[in-house]
Amino acid sequence: MLSGGEQQMLALARTLMGDSDLVIIDEPTEGLAPRIVELVADLFREIKRRGVALLLVEQKLAIALELSERLYVMGHGRIVFAGSPADLRANGAIRREWLEV
Repeated sequence: MLSGGEQQMLALARTLMGDSDLVIIDEPTEGLAPRIVELVADLFREIKRRGVALLLVEQKLAIALELSERLYVMGHGRIVFAGSPADLRANGAIRREWLEV
């Protein structure tokens, strides 16, 4: 039986073997050990390097900021921010209200 992290890595590796134009991933780092999160982030970098579009739902802001060209922040079921990583970095109000603990 594979752990959650191992299952996630296997799914991502299988994705890299295919010839996809788009990969959709929902919270792939949830519950993973920090070292596994880094491995998953490495795989996302490889997916991006290959020119594959990546639709990523992720709570780890650092990964989203690094990999994204466009970000959306949802709060209470609606989009409260849409913009580039630079736009989000510059928008302290959105970060404080929706992203910081």
